[in-house]
Amino acid sequence: QVQLVESGGGLVQAGGSLRLSCAASTRTFSSYTMGWFRQGPGKEREFVAGINRNGDYTYYADSVKGRFTISRDNAKKSVSLQMNSLKPEDTAVYYCAAASTIIWGRLPTESHEYDFWGQGTQVSVSS
Repeated sequence: QVQLVESGGGLVQAGGSLRLSCAASTRTFSSYTMGWFRQGPGKEREFVAGINRNGDYTYYADSVKGRFTISRDNAKKSVSLQMNSLKPEDTAVYYCAAASTIIWGRLPTESHEYDFWGQGTQVSVSS
């Protein structure tokens, strides 16, 4: 199975930036679509960003488009989420996820479409 470990969470002021990282333990990291999800207090887990296997295609939730950037380094077996212009509503536990199933024509954006999950890292944005 794939083990994922997130890091880089913390407390920042509104308008600030934070970079999250996700380290994978699988030898076949490049075979997985990777994504970031988040879950705020009292809310359901929601899709944030996704990136395909070779990193040449990305997709973002409308709420973060233009502010967040997802990237991956297959040699280092890692995925990152650069978060800029942070808002209080970005406060959530952020999860790294890996999907093994290929969906033609799009990146997976639903939780059930991902197979492996990290433990999560807390991001808090103060107003």
